[in-house]
Amino acid sequence: MLLNEVFKKEGFTTYLAANGFDAIKIAQENELDCVLLDMKIPGMDGLEILARLKEEHPELPVMMMTAYVEQHMMDTANELGVLKYFTKPFNIFEVRDEVNKLVEKAEKI
Repeated sequence: MLLNEVFKKEGFTTYLAANGFDAIKIAQENELDCVLLDMKIPGMDGLEILARLKEEHPELPVMMMTAYVEQHMMDTANELGVLKYFTKPFNIFEVRDEVNKLVEKAEKI
C-alpha cells in the first residue's frame, strides 16, 4: 500500500492486485510500463505469475520483491526474465528510483 501511495505521488497510474489471478487480468486489460511483483501472493506464487506475464508480454519489465533469499527461486526468476528483485525489508525510495530510471529509459527509446 505504501508503494502505491509513493507512485501515485510521483504521478504514476497504479493498479493493485489482491491475488495472482487479478494480477494476470490487470496485465491483460491494461498497457503497463512495468510490474512490481511480490514473490508471495494469494492464488499463485510470484514465479508462476512472472512466467504467465512473460508468456503473454515478453517485453514487460518485471521487478520482484521477496522475503526469500533462496538461490533457486532467484535463479528461476532470472531465467524467467525478471529485471531486478528487492529483498525485504527494502527501501521504498530505492524501488521508486529504479522504476523512475526504467520509465525514463523507455521514454528515450
